[in-house]
Amino acid sequence: MTSSPNLLLTIVEAILPILVTLGFGYFAAYRKDFDAQQAGVLTRLVMLYALPLELLVSILSTPKAQVLSAGPVAALILLAMVGGYFVVFSIFRFALKRRLSEAAMIAMTVTGPSVPFIGIPVLGQIFGAASGVPISIAALAMNLIQLPITLILMGHDHEGRQPRSPSAERRDELRELVGHLLHSCREPVVWVPLMALILVSAGASIPHFLKGSLQLLGRTTGGAALFASGVVLFTRQVRFSPLVGTIVGVRNIVIPGIIYILARLWHLPVQALQESVLTMAIPSASINVILAMRYHVLEREIASVLFFGTLSSIATMAFFIWLTGA
Repeated sequence: MTSSPNLLLTIVEAILPILVTLGFGYFAAYRKDFDAQQAGVLTRLVMLYALPLELLVSILSTPKAQVLSAGPVAALILLAMVGGYFVVFSIFRFALKRRLSEAAMIAMTVTGPSVPFIGIPVLGQIFGAASGVPISIAALAMNLIQLPITLILMGHDHEGRQPRSPSAERRDELRELVGHLLHSCREPVVWVPLMALILVSAGASIPHFLKGSLQLLGRTTGGAALFASGVVLFTRQVRFSPLVGTIVGVRNIVIPGIIYILARLWHLPVQALQESVLTMAIPSASINVILAMRYHVLEREIASVLFFGTLSSIATMAFFIWLTGA
C-alpha cells in the first residue's frame, strides 16, 4: 500500500485536473463562449482523432507481456459492462415495469463509464501508457456491444413503428444489429485500438520519432473531452431525483465495489485489481445524454446523472484510489 502522503498526492494529481477542466468548460458556457453544439464539435474531434491516436500510442508503448496478461482485467470489465447491462435492463424492464426504451437507456447509463472523457486523465496519470489497455477494452465493450443493443431497443420502442409479423420483426432487428455493428467497426475508436492490440501482440512497437508526432494531438483527448463535458453540464437543466440518485450510486459506488470484491476473491495481481476497479469507478458517459435527447427518453434525468455523477466522482474515485492503493 502506498504511504499516506504519496497516496494523497496521487489522488490530488489524478482528480484535480478533472475538476479544474470541467470548471473551465462550465465557465465558458456561462460566458456564452461555447454552447452545446460547439461542445459536440469538440467531442467529435476527440472520438474521431484525438482518442484513437492516444490509444494507439498508449497500447504500442505497453510491453507485450503486460498486454497479453490483461485477460483478468478484460474479464472483469466485460462482466461489469455487458453482464451488468443485462442485469440492470432486466430489473427495470421486468421488475419495475419501465418502458423498453427507458430500461435500455438506464442500463446504458448505469453500466457505461465515461472512459474517453475521464479515463484518459485519471488512469493515464496513475498507470501511464499501460492505461491504454483497460481504456481500450471498455471502449470496445461500449461501442461493439452496449451501444448497438441500446440503439436497437430504443428504436424498437420509438413512436411510429408499424406493426409487423414476428418473423419480419426478427429479420429487421437482425439486419439492424448487423448495421450498427458494421457502423461501429468503421469508427476509429473501435478499429484503431483493435489494430494496436494485434500489433503489440505480434511484437510491434512504435518508433520514438513517430510517438511524439502522434501524441501532439492525442494528448488533447482528456482536456478537450472534459472541457466539452463542462459545457454540456451547464447547458442542460438538471434536477436531483430518486432515480438520478439511484443511477449515480450504482454507477459510482456499487459497480466498482462489486468489481473490487470479485478481484479480491479471484486473488488478482495488485495492478490488475487497480486497473479494473478504477476503470469501472469512472462516472457515466456523456454519450448517454446524446442518446436521451435523440430519442426523447428521460432527457432531464440522464443529463442530471451526468451532472451529479461527474461531480460526486471527485469523492468516489478518490475513495477507490485510496482503497486500491493505486
